[in-house]
Formats: sequence, structure tokens, C-alpha cells
Amino acid sequence: MTEEPTPAPAPPYGTPDTPRVAVRGEAHIEVDPEIARIGITVSARGTDRRTALDDLTRRNTTALDLIKSYGDAVEKLETGAFSISPELTRHGRAERVRAYHGRVHITAELSDFTALGELTTRLADLELTRVDGPWWSLRPDSPAHGDARRQAVKEAVQRAREYAEALGARLSALVELADLGAEQATPYPAAPGMRMAAYAAPGSAEGAPALDLEPQRQTVHAQVNARFTMTPPQL
Repeated sequence: MTEEPTPAPAPPYGTPDTPRVAVRGEAHIEVDPEIARIGITVSARGTDRRTALDDLTRRNTTALDLIKSYGDAVEKLETGAFSISPELTRHGRAERVRAYHGRVHITAELSDFTALGELTTRLADLELTRVDGPWWSLRPDSPAHGDARRQAVKEAVQRAREYAEALGARLSALVELADLGAEQATPYPAAPGMRMAAYAAPGSAEGAPALDLEPQRQTVHAQVNARFTMTPPQL
């Protein structure tokens, strides 16, 4: 029994009968951000370690309770680095501790931007508390990423069709579609955001005015490489 010959693989380039056209499709769309992140640094200073720890614990609890009071507006709340370090005297041979410095870093992620402005101001008005941000972004599963990819594919098809029509031909089949991984939204930090630091006496946060924050538009990019075969051109 004679075995049938294995058909030769298609060449990676076009032929006169089946020319190939390679194009790139791109899309750049602007959308409103979906989430905002702020960083909070709570500090304390005391002449002895215990005093610094007690003050730091109290201020950290106050900041966390304030953030949690906003309920569902806060999608994520995380405590990051904690440090307590001695400050040594600069003069003399003996190593003497002058004071102790403590810090706790907190990160909060919000989807309610109205609550964000109020919370940011109230946090900044707490005692020895610093606020950095906000940093705007999209969620990883945001529909904006899919919209950008679809637009990139449509542009690739349109561009290839125009090349084919310029030669008196038409597209016949898609050979390859390669994603360049350009669906990423602008990562944290999107751009230099608002940075503020405030020091106030305990209890004054309730009277702090809400800060009016304007969300920063996010740019979503998508790029694809596409290869098509087309009918023989009419040269």
C-alpha cells in the first residue's frame, strides 16, 4: 500500500497566486478611571520606645477606623511597612538615644470618588498623618481593555483591505493574528497625583472641608500584528 505524500507546509511568505499582506492594528482610547489608591503614613515620636509605640498604635487605629467608616466605598485596605527606630545624639562618644520614631504605612483603594475627596482631607487633618495620591487606574478586568483590542483588530482588517484594494485585489483569509500585549492600562502611579501632608490637633478632622478631586482620564492601548492572504493583484 502506497502512502500518500505529506503535503508541504505553506511557505511563510506569499506567492504570486496567494500574496500575503502584513499589517499592524492599533487603538488608543481614553476612559474614566474606575479606582483610586491613596497612601497613608502615620507617624509618632517619643522620648522613649513605649511612648512612641503607644502613640503610633493610637493614631494607626484612628486612621483605620476612619477609613473603615466609609464602608463599601473602600474596596481594599492594606497595612504595609511598620518601623520603629531610635534617633541617636550627634555629639559625644557615647551612643545615647535622643528619641524614637515610629511609622506605619497604609494603602486604601476606593471606587467612590466623592467619598475619596472627603476621606483624603479628613485623613490629612489627623495628627502626624501624611497622605499621598491619589493614583488613578482601571481594574484588570475592565471592559475598556476589550474595547481597545477590538478596535485594534478592526483597524488591522481595514488597513489590510485598503492595501489589497490599492492593488485591485481583495482579502481572502486570515493567516495570523498576534497580540503584542499592549492591553495594559497605565499602571500605578498613573501620573504625579496629589501629595499632601497635614498636622492637626486630635478631634479637628470632623470640620475639615472635603477636597474636590478631578479624576484623571486613563489611556488604554492595544496593538496587534495581522497577516492575510489576498487574491492575485491586478497590476
